[in-house]
Amino acid sequence: MRIALSVTCFNDTLFPGTGRAVVSLLERRGHTVEFPLEQTCCGQMRVNTGYRPDAVPLVARFTRTFQHYDAVVTPSASCAGMVRENYSTPAEEYGDAGLRYEVSDLVPRVHELTEFLIDMLQVTDVDGIHGPRALDLIIVTTEEL
Repeated sequence: MRIALSVTCFNDTLFPGTGRAVVSLLERRGHTVEFPLEQTCCGQMRVNTGYRPDAVPLVARFTRTFQHYDAVVTPSASCAGMVRENYSTPAEEYGDAGLRYEVSDLVPRVHELTEFLIDMLQVTDVDGIHGPRALDLIIVTTEEL
């Protein structure tokens, strides 16, 4: 399965380690993850604030960047929801027939990370660290800052 990571603009800006953690998690399960350098924002801010025509170039870029992957995984539920629930509207209202088709083709392959792990990969344990060990890691990480 060809998996692409959509790291999202806010993760890239505020939490840059998130993308590396997602890749590490999926690679530990034997998957290769690609990171298309052409990716940008999904356009959620423009659509949510009523600037749908301005979101069309971002919808088109996202769609064309990820169209050849079997799965697109993002650590953001809101970005996954944006693509799956809202991309069709600007594509239908302001895009061309090609974009409408590309969006409808891509939408079922876009997954939020946890749903991808559970629903697609059937993962039941992510080798998480719980309890006192997790607190030790938080303390060490905080002290390193």
